[in-house]
Amino acid sequence: MNLSPQKFLLFLFIAMIAIGLAIVTLYECDVLTSANYNGHGVSEYHTVMIMELLTICLIPFSLRLFKFKHVRRQLTSNAASALRKWGAIRLFMIALPMIFNTILYYQFMNVAFGYLAIICLLSLAFIYPSKAKCDQETNKNT
Repeated sequence: MNLSPQKFLLFLFIAMIAIGLAIVTLYECDVLTSANYNGHGVSEYHTVMIMELLTICLIPFSLRLFKFKHVRRQLTSNAASALRKWGAIRLFMIALPMIFNTILYYQFMNVAFGYLAIICLLSLAFIYPSKAKCDQETNKNT
């Protein structure tokens, strides 16, 4: 099955959200149990700081990714493969921290991880791979 870049990115987009929802469902139904690391203050602090920095740095970087000259050049010269590659990279730059933050929320029961996961989920709306957006991103005039 050879999917178009737009359908491939849409599949990844939906899959990442579904994985996040599956993790929430599994923890809420007690299929997965929380580790309850409440007594590990230093490790929790370090984990929160790393995930905050990672999330807050990756979101603007991923939103601006297609504006960089190297990426723009690839998108205009070899549209299909470059859109598939760079679109997936951009999607993973937001979706993977969302998934990690979701897991860490249930492990530490710290709302900071929950808020970071929600921020990532909301940021995914800005990179939704619609047909018009994929055409616009591979257009040489923009």
